[in-house]
Amino acid sequence: MGYIPRLKQEYKERVMAALTEEFGYKNVMQVPKLEKIVVSRGVGAAVADKKLIDHAVEEMTLITGQRAVSTISKKDVASFKLRKGMPIGAKVTLRGERMYEFLDRLITAALPRVRDFQGIKATGFDGRGNYSLGVTEQIIFPEINIDKINRINGMDITFVTSADTDQEAKSLLTQLGLPFKKN
Repeated sequence: MGYIPRLKQEYKERVMAALTEEFGYKNVMQVPKLEKIVVSRGVGAAVADKKLIDHAVEEMTLITGQRAVSTISKKDVASFKLRKGMPIGAKVTLRGERMYEFLDRLITAALPRVRDFQGIKATGFDGRGNYSLGVTEQIIFPEINIDKINRINGMDITFVTSADTDQEAKSLLTQLGLPFKKN
């Protein structure tokens, strides 16, 4: 048998039982699970300088361990000098083992490096059991060498779960180790 990420093992052994006890699920298939993590970054300045997209894709690939793709604009915006089809961002969709590895690195290595960190806000839920979180600097990830970056940018991280409600999703993410702020 091959390698199983630490958080995936913990989900199967501890988190499923805790969620079943909390919400009273009758079947293991009802227990919510993390389906995917989408890491994205908009690079608005790429309209003027095309190399910024390549840097963004390279950094996202380093951070996530999976090749990032550039995103393109869907329509023209004259005030931003933006044309349809121009690259304006980068994104990565993580599933399976890479998703659990990224989540583990985010919780144990990256988030503690944020300045004045008290926890993440619990207001990022969308009503359907998904959670979005904004990171202001990419230098919190240990994979990024601060001497090699040309610009400090943030990124959005979205956790897509199979939970029906925000309460179930928050409980799942808390059990997995995301440090929510105490209200």
